[in-house]
Amino acid sequence: MSTVLSLDAGQTRCRLRAPDARVVEIGAVITDLPVLPQLADRIRAGISEFGPVDGVAIGSTGLPADATASELLSRVGGDGITDIWLAHDSITNYLASLGVRQGVMVAAGTGVVTLAVGPQRLARVDGWGYLIGDAGSGYWIGRAGLDAVMRAFDGRGAATALTPVVVADFPDLPNLYLSLQNDESKVARIASYAQSVADLADSDEVCHRICLAAGRELAASALAGLEQAGLDEAGAIPVGLNGRLFGSAIVRNSFCALVLERHPQAEFVDAHASSLTGVGLLPDVPAEMPLAHQIDYAVAR
Repeated sequence: MSTVLSLDAGQTRCRLRAPDARVVEIGAVITDLPVLPQLADRIRAGISEFGPVDGVAIGSTGLPADATASELLSRVGGDGITDIWLAHDSITNYLASLGVRQGVMVAAGTGVVTLAVGPQRLARVDGWGYLIGDAGSGYWIGRAGLDAVMRAFDGRGAATALTPVVVADFPDLPNLYLSLQNDESKVARIASYAQSVADLADSDEVCHRICLAAGRELAASALAGLEQAGLDEAGAIPVGLNGRLFGSAIVRNSFCALVLERHPQAEFVDAHASSLTGVGLLPDVPAEMPLAHQIDYAVAR
């Protein structure tokens, strides 16, 4: 093995890194559609951009439990790929945040997933997608913001400074829901309003409450993960903060305060590398670590 392509596949964008460290961004993974064919297409895009490689390391959102590296290899083996490492993006985000040490990591972007790694077991919390999960995520915040705008429009809720932001994009508010329903990129589009909610949270009570609630949801996931991984009684626990949502002081402070109530010695760690860097670490995870059992590997024979 000499050349490995890294693929970080997310709901807002996919990033590819060549063996020589060049990086390109391409279209997002649409989790409403089968994921493995999309990953195969993005691997081919990487080969077209960078040239032939022997192997691919992948961290992907929306990865089905029954997805295998072997199945993906069968789709791209004809393109010269001989080795594939495939993992859910919770694994690669964890590696980017905390490396191979024990602790808990919350990756909060368009979606959200929490991963806790204890001495003997691993616990994944949420990451169940925008329809039934991803509590506290960018999508969750953006949707809450749009819900607040429509409540204000109807007279069911308080006025919010978010309304003119949304009206600038959708002057005809009654047709907003139709535009979103017909948009293939609706998840990323709705999540994009999370930044506006965060920007207004210091001056707008509605946006402030949404950000506080997002922090509570993220903290609940982190605490559940610690308990399930056998770290609930531990002392100074590393808590990895991964993702742009933690750039909001209100979200971050709400999250940290609630975690500290249960774990006063918690050590909050900002991600030391990008999730794409975490993807590149997949081939080197020690076999004795619980994380290793969550990385599927296939080699052409």
